[in-house]
Parts: sequence; structure tokens; C-alpha cells
Amino acid sequence: MTRLGETLAAYQARDPAARSKLEIFLLYPGVHAILYHRLAHFLYCRRLKFLARLISQWSRFWTGIEIHPGAKIGRRFVIDHGMGIVIGETAEVGDDVLLYHGVTLGGTGKDQGKRHPTIGNNVMVSSGAKVLGPFKVGDNSRIASNAVVLTEIPPNATAVGVPARVVRIAGEKVDYTSSIDQIHITDPVQKELQSLSSRLELLERLLEDHSQPSSQHPV
Repeated sequence: MTRLGETLAAYQARDPAARSKLEIFLLYPGVHAILYHRLAHFLYCRRLKFLARLISQWSRFWTGIEIHPGAKIGRRFVIDHGMGIVIGETAEVGDDVLLYHGVTLGGTGKDQGKRHPTIGNNVMVSSGAKVLGPFKVGDNSRIASNAVVLTEIPPNATAVGVPARVVRIAGEKVDYTSSIDQIHITDPVQKELQSLSSRLELLERLLEDHSQPSSQHPV
């Protein structure tokens, strides 16, 4: 199956309103945006960057979807509705990814080089969500509507909120009362403070023992 055929089949599988591949090919702006992007990316990789940007801006005008020609997009990429989607230059999108309208895969303005996120395989990013920065969203993850993701998301996770936090991993709720954060990395500052506190308590006990007068036994 060609890449176009794969894409049309992916749309048909994910969108219950899609009645035929012909309808999808002719009427779905997400399909048009990705076709334009494939051409723009081809030109971008051959250093024809002005022409690549011209095609990407033309695509943005007609579809409402802005994909920088430098972005790397995987197979069976589905954009549902699509209006207002922005994908930055150094973004990477895996296979079988689903984006809804209003999604931004952008940068924070603070990074150089790799500035935009890497989206793993089989990830869903819901409407209005913002994923900002050069980190990875793991395979099979789900980003809730209007979430603002600023840190790495592990595989098989569900992230919600502003800023986003992981509430489930592999279907299990995440316990935020533990000392493990949402991506299972111990806070080094907290760990060092706990170590210093333990050492201070030990020193206080040693000083107390040393200040105690030694017991005297009569002759």
C-alpha cells in the first residue's frame, strides 16, 4: 500500500464520519496539508528552502494548518478538523499520530538547535493542547484538550492540565503523594536536603552525648 493509501485508510479508521477514501482525499484539509508537506519537506532537505516555505505557506492559506517544511512527519498521520494546528521546524512526529484542531507543537523561545518536541508513535494530542520544548512525548501517550506540556511525557501516559501533569501510566493512576514525580525522577534538591538534615541530626546527637558529664563511681 502506498503512503497515500495508508493515510486515507488511517483517516477512515479514525473518523466515523468518513464515508469513502475518495471523499477523504478530495475534502479533508488534513490530507491536503500532509501532501503539501511531503513536497515541501523534500525540497527543504535539498536546500531549496525558499520554495519549500512558499509551498508550506500556500498550504497554510488553503488548509489553516501550518507545518514547517523542516518538520519530520511519520506514516499514517491523521489531522482531525485541523484548523489552527502549528508544527515547528525541528518537530518530529512518529507513526500513527492523531492531532486535533488548535494543537501547537512549538518551542519556548529559549532553546537553540532542537527547539520543538518529538512525538512518539500512536500518540493522540487533543484539541487546543500545546506541547512546547525539545523533549519527547512517549509512545501510546494521550494529551488532554487544552493541556500545556512543558516536560517529557513517558510512554503509555495520560497528561492533563496547565502545566500538564501525568495522571495515568498504562491505565494506572499516578500517586502524587509519593516522592516520585510524574516522570519517575527523584528531585535531586530534595534528596540533598534530606541528606543534610540527617547529618545535622547525627551531629546534634554527638554533641549532646559529648556534653553529658561522665558518670563518677565513689571509691
